[in-house]
Amino acid sequence: MSTTGNNSETKIIDGKKIAAEIRAEAGEEVIELKKENIEPCLAVVLVGNNAASKVYVGSKVRACEEVGIKSIKLDLAADISEDDLLSEIQKLNDDSGVHGILVQLPLPHHINEERVTEAIDPGKDVDGFHPVNVGKLSIGIDCLTPCTPSGIPEMIVRSGIEMSGKHAVVIGRSNIVGKPMMNILVQKGAKANCTVTCCHSGTDHLAEYTRQADILIAAIGVPEFVTAGMVKEGATVIDVGINRVEDPEHSRGYRLVGDVDFEDVKEIAGAITPVPGGVGPMTVAMLMKNTVKAAKMLQHS
Repeated sequence: MSTTGNNSETKIIDGKKIAAEIRAEAGEEVIELKKENIEPCLAVVLVGNNAASKVYVGSKVRACEEVGIKSIKLDLAADISEDDLLSEIQKLNDDSGVHGILVQLPLPHHINEERVTEAIDPGKDVDGFHPVNVGKLSIGIDCLTPCTPSGIPEMIVRSGIEMSGKHAVVIGRSNIVGKPMMNILVQKGAKANCTVTCCHSGTDHLAEYTRQADILIAAIGVPEFVTAGMVKEGATVIDVGINRVEDPEHSRGYRLVGDVDFEDVKEIAGAITPVPGGVGPMTVAMLMKNTVKAAKMLQHS
């Protein structure tokens, strides 16, 4: 396999630009819904004072403002009981003016995340984590799907890359990215219809599989794990990872890198997402899209 590279030809997939397009489209849908006296509303529940969670919630609230979606932010104490949290979720379930509910993870250790996820009305589950939505996705019924994996086919297709009939290899089997990604890619449709292989920490001879991929999706949480020797020339490489790596030369003392060695792999890939600026912005954009979709679904239920 040649590793002489095609750096001058490699397409850098601009997640910020594509996310802006999707937010703009969601905004147009919000305008149409408001004409029918429907104001899409997202409720975001934040438990405790996790600094990263506060940043994520802030970005979601700002995105709502940009798109025209009403947002409700519930700040709850870190020591709230599980029953009290479930009670707050039930109030949101019962509120016909709330269309989407998102409980920011992780939750404090004394709270069972599965119970909380299952407490959310599946029709308002804009994270797409409820078992009902997971089941619907797996058998191809239209539903609310997890934001990060849902954004990946959008990135690929909007970059002019064909997906149907391609071999997609997913590295990772988490319930948040890996498993739903497999289910999304294998469905019929222009933004899917792939032959899908799932690799993970238990996969022997991993590179033998990744080198077969027309589309390689890395979601394993290991900094710069995927190198050029693991990638087929001309492949589309999607990097879901975001990792902090110590870097004393950087003003913050660290830099952000993905699960892919970007500088190495871009020499051989046909298209690749950067970190940051790739998959990350798409997640919030797809949350906006899911909230609008939930409002439409509840309108017709």
